[in-house]
Amino acid sequence: MTLARWPNQGWAIIAGAPAGQNGGRFTYSGDRPKRWTTAPDLWLHGYWTYDWADTWEKVRAIDSDKREIVTEPPHGAYGYTPGKRYFALNLLEELDVPGEWYLDRASGLLYFWPPAPIAAGHPTVSLLETPLVTLTEVSFVTLRGLILECARASGVEMAGGQSNLVAGCTFRNLGTHAVSIGEARPGVRPSGRDPGATLPATTHSGVVGCDIYGVGEGGIMLDGGDRQTLTAAGNFASNNDIHDYSRCAFTYHPAVSLDGVGNRVAHNRIHDAPHNAILFGGNDHVIEYNDIRRVCLETGDAGAIYTGRNLTTRGTVIRYNYFRDISRSVAANEGFVDVMSVYLDDCACGTTVYGNVFYRGGRAVMIGGGRDNTVENNVFVDCNPAIHVDGRGEGWMKQAFYATNDTIQTTLRAVPYNRPPYSTRYPHLANILEDQPGLPKYNRILRNLCVGPKWIDWLDGLNETKVEVAGNLTAGDPGFVDRARADFRLRPDSPALKLGFQPLPLAEMGLVQDEYRRSAAGGAK
Repeated sequence: MTLARWPNQGWAIIAGAPAGQNGGRFTYSGDRPKRWTTAPDLWLHGYWTYDWADTWEKVRAIDSDKREIVTEPPHGAYGYTPGKRYFALNLLEELDVPGEWYLDRASGLLYFWPPAPIAAGHPTVSLLETPLVTLTEVSFVTLRGLILECARASGVEMAGGQSNLVAGCTFRNLGTHAVSIGEARPGVRPSGRDPGATLPATTHSGVVGCDIYGVGEGGIMLDGGDRQTLTAAGNFASNNDIHDYSRCAFTYHPAVSLDGVGNRVAHNRIHDAPHNAILFGGNDHVIEYNDIRRVCLETGDAGAIYTGRNLTTRGTVIRYNYFRDISRSVAANEGFVDVMSVYLDDCACGTTVYGNVFYRGGRAVMIGGGRDNTVENNVFVDCNPAIHVDGRGEGWMKQAFYATNDTIQTTLRAVPYNRPPYSTRYPHLANILEDQPGLPKYNRILRNLCVGPKWIDWLDGLNETKVEVAGNLTAGDPGFVDRARADFRLRPDSPALKLGFQPLPLAEMGLVQDEYRRSAAGGAK
C-alpha cells in the first residue's frame, strides 16, 4: 500500500532555489502545502538535481507566504534545482484515495483506506526489522518452496559457508531486498564470535527459480570471491523473475547487485522498475541469457546493466541477453537523460559485450571513455544509436586520473593492480597510469548487425582510426526471418553470416522450465 502522499500520481516541481542549489530550501507553486504546516513528520522524496539520484528529505518548516520549504540537513542529493521533481508523503492530510495509509507514531493509531472490502482481504502490519531468515556460517542448506513476505527488512541474509540454495521461493512485500548472498561483512554472529569480525565470503551458493516483487529496495545482492587474489566465489542468481522492485529507494537498488569475483547471473527475467536491472563491480563475472525489459522507467543517464568509474573492474562477460524497450522517459530538456542497455560509465574497462539482442534498446551500448572493451556479434534493432564511444578521460574527467582522493585512484590502490594476478590476467592494467590513461585504447567493435536509425555516435574526436571497427553489417537487409514479429533469427542467405556473424541462441534467452519453475512463462513452484 502507499504511504499517504501528494500528488497521488506523478510529481510536483521545484519552482526556485532562492538560497542557491545548496541552500537547503526551495520554493513551490500553488498553495497545497498550506495544508501541511502542522504535520508532525512530513517527508519529501525526489530527484532533486539529477535524474539518477533520489533521496528522502525531512521537512523542517513551511513558509506559506513565501511558498518556501526548508529541509533538515543534508538537504537532498546534490542540492535543489528548479524544475526538478518531488512528492510529499507521510501526511494524514493527504490520505484521500483507496490504498493509502498513515501511522500516527505518537498515538500508535494506523489510518488505512482499503482498496477493497477489508473483511475479504488479509491486512497485515509488520514490526519485524530483522531478516526473516539468517544463515551464518552454515553449508549445504536449502530453502525451497517458501513464501517469504511482510517484513520491514529483508527476506534471507547469507554470510559464510558454501553450497547453500534458495530455490522456488516467492519474495514479496519486503522493506529492503529479497536475498543477500556472499557479503563478507560484520553482521549476525554465532555465540562467542567477536561481533566486529568479518565472516569469510559465501561460495557456490545461489538463488534459483524464485519470484521477487514488491520489495522496497532491490532483489538479490550477490557477492563473494577474493578481489586481492582474483579467486572466484561461484555464487549465482538464475531463472528468477524479478519485477516491481525499488519501491522506496528508486535508484541504484537493482534487481541483481553483483560484486566480488567469478559470480553468475543467468536466465533471469527482469522488468518494470525505475532504474537499473543489474549493477556490477568486481571481476570475471558472467551475465548471460537474461531477458531485460522496461527498466529505467523514470530515470535518465541510466543503464539497464551498469558499471563505472573503476579501472580494475575487468573480465566480466555480458552475453546472450535480450534487451527490449529500454528507452528514455525523462524530457530531453532536462540535460543528458538518455538510457543505455549496457552502460560502461566513466572509463569502465575490460568488459565483453557479446551475442546480445538490443531491440529498441535506447543508446544501446555506451563505452564511456574506458578501454579494453569488446562489443562483438550483437544484434541492434531500432536503437539510437547502437553504440556510443567517447573520450571523456581526456576531457572533463581527465583530472580524476591524478587526484589521489578520486575514486579512480582509490580503487586502483585497493587491489594489487600492477602485480600478479592482475598484471597477468589484465595485461594493459599494470602500467595504465603511464599509458595515456584517459584515452579509450584497445576497444574493439566487431561483426555486429545493426538495423535502425543510427550505428555509432563518435564523440571527442574519436573515429574508426582510433578504435578497432571491423566486419559490421550496418546497412541493407540483414536477412531476419521476420523483423515485424521480432523474430531475429537469420535466414541462410543472410549477408551477416558471410561476414562471420555467429547465430544467437535466441530460444534460450530468459526464463526456462526446471524443477523449481513451472514454465518459462513464470510462476515459481
